[in-house]
Amino acid sequence: MEIKENEKEEKRSLSFVEELIAEDLKEGKNHGRIQTRFPPEPNGYLHIGHAKAICMDFGAAEEFGGVCNLRFDDTNPSKENTEYVENILNDISWLGFKWGHIYYASDYFQKLWDFAIWMIENGHAYVDEQTSEQIAQQKGTPTEPGTPSPYRDRPIEENLRLFKHMNTPEAVEGSMVLRAKLDMANPNMHFRDPVIYRIIQTPHHRTGTKWHCYPMYDFAHGQSDYFEGVTHSICTLEFVPHRPLYNKFIDFLKEYDGTAKEALDDNRPRQIEFNRLNLTYTVMSKRKLHTLVDEHLVNGWDDPRMPTLCGMRRRGYSPESIKAFIRSIGYTKFDALNDMALLEAAVREDLNKKATRVSAVLDPVKLVLTNYPEGKTEQMEAINNPEDETAGSHLISFSRNLWIERADFMEDAPKKFFRMTPGKEVRLKNAYIVKCTGCTKDAEGNITEIQAEYDPESKSGMPGANRKVKGTLHWVNADDCVKAEVREYDRLFNVENPSADDRDFRELLNPHSLHVHKNCYVERFAATMKPGQYLQFQRTGYFMADPDTTDEAPVFNKTVGLKDTWAKKMK
Repeated sequence: MEIKENEKEEKRSLSFVEELIAEDLKEGKNHGRIQTRFPPEPNGYLHIGHAKAICMDFGAAEEFGGVCNLRFDDTNPSKENTEYVENILNDISWLGFKWGHIYYASDYFQKLWDFAIWMIENGHAYVDEQTSEQIAQQKGTPTEPGTPSPYRDRPIEENLRLFKHMNTPEAVEGSMVLRAKLDMANPNMHFRDPVIYRIIQTPHHRTGTKWHCYPMYDFAHGQSDYFEGVTHSICTLEFVPHRPLYNKFIDFLKEYDGTAKEALDDNRPRQIEFNRLNLTYTVMSKRKLHTLVDEHLVNGWDDPRMPTLCGMRRRGYSPESIKAFIRSIGYTKFDALNDMALLEAAVREDLNKKATRVSAVLDPVKLVLTNYPEGKTEQMEAINNPEDETAGSHLISFSRNLWIERADFMEDAPKKFFRMTPGKEVRLKNAYIVKCTGCTKDAEGNITEIQAEYDPESKSGMPGANRKVKGTLHWVNADDCVKAEVREYDRLFNVENPSADDRDFRELLNPHSLHVHKNCYVERFAATMKPGQYLQFQRTGYFMADPDTTDEAPVFNKTVGLKDTWAKKMK
């Protein structure tokens, strides 16, 4: 594939990964063909760290006119199932990417098995009957060579017999493994006779009980890339020490199939590594995320506090905001801890352009306009999104009885309090200017009602509406609104980097990460909104209807506030 001259003016700068791909294209490698793959293991739900890999795998293919395939690394049936497969497909589609083909590592089980047989027959692999602990102890250290297994030189015929036994229902898990016979003195620990097959007696979600012996990731991954014609195997930095082994197993393919040598030399997959995405106040470990779900420390994989893509979708994050955040932090060769505030800023910037403005009161107190005619109702026009002229408007009803936020009233207010207080005027958004005349309290001194008088000449759009007042408040019509539940979220963990803390991560959970407001009121238009529709509760933040919502009892999740309040909280 040629790089055209007019493509020198990039809309965006290329990452170092894309620059390497561009160099390969310029040199004519792989006959100008670009093929990447995203290879998730279907043993959990995708999180935002996976989104970074997805954006690179699919984005690089798009950038250079290639194709990105999806391959499920389903080599461990004890942890994998179709639920995870379906949700991975859903999440990738939600992000806006399209794969060329869908493959599974299990598509190649027979090829990999035949290849392993060849390795045994040619003295490159042997069956080891030691325990995993014994094998680990014999690996040595990076500065000291390992100790060869006592089974390392057993006869080829015996290795073949035992390996075939490993793939029977009678084989006992953990009783034996197949190891590649490489170099027990190699400074790269991955070369010290790595395990390439183990016994698993759990039925596979695709192949059922056909197999009882399954390849390890390092044995299946590179070969699968080659079988599929992958040109660039893009992965994260923890796979840097795996790269020589990745190449070594592909080298064995030259001997295994001599006819593939020329094609292999021309089309060897190139492994390129980039830094992982780590976020403050959260964890990305699948094991820890599983624990959070399995021990009911959160409300499922799609809990809006989770870093999973389905959790972020449920919370109200847009795919565009996630991709913008990933572009902003970039791809490097150095691991970093990214501030959650940067992600939230990207969400705010995107939702500001697309969210429909509605009125909602989370902590209501009654406001009565004492000089407004009883029984009268007006319709006020509310702009759906001032950032988008095409978004239109909707009507919100207005009457004598309104709800406003309790925090918007103060009986004895300081000088710079520009909200409602006795004797002062404020504007009710899209409606009238009103002057507070007093309030009513209960026996405990709690304010139960606020009284005010409205100026009938000050309605928005009327000539008298130009009179300036310093405060503008949102409201809903108490006689024509819908009661709602609002779920407000905080950081899931109390410490900035829970993954680096020595304590049990459960101890680091923020007990106040979820606050549920049961007695909120929203305008009727807001109550018609469904999950997937982006909302801004005016003066409060961005929200989205939760799947728990019903016509009679709407439920909203707070996506993010209008401003970053967390940074202030931490000072």
